[in-house]
Amino acid sequence: MGFMKNVNPVGAIEDFREVYRVAGKNRWRFMALAAAITFTLFGVMAQERVLIPPERPEIDIIETLPSDRTDAEIIADNIAHQEQMDRFAAEQAERDEKVKDVYRALGRASGMDVDSVDAEAKAEAARAEAEREERRRILAERQEKAFERIED
Repeated sequence: MGFMKNVNPVGAIEDFREVYRVAGKNRWRFMALAAAITFTLFGVMAQERVLIPPERPEIDIIETLPSDRTDAEIIADNIAHQEQMDRFAAEQAERDEKVKDVYRALGRASGMDVDSVDAEAKAEAARAEAEREERRRILAERQEKAFERIED
């Protein structure tokens, strides 16, 4: 409300009267033109209507798996998919190892101690994996406690 205490409409009215007196003989024409433009714009905007609701979109549902699969089929598909993912991961690890061998050879050629860098990287990876395992363990414990509370 601090802004409103500085607002004084009396000053605005006095300013309008002064400008109106100085405007000359065409002031009525300009006021009529301004009013006509304002009423025309607002009149056009007020008449805009949406006559029909927008058309509903067509939804095509694509089923890639049969809906009548049994639990055994779902489990078999999941196992096959996991085996495929494991194969892909092993292939990627093999490619990564080949790239590391190239970088190791380049490091040795340039005089770097590649073995110590490799040992540090393996230690960091082991530390990160241990942290992930600890988080997984804590999460599993929390889930077990939550299920115990639900069962009680």
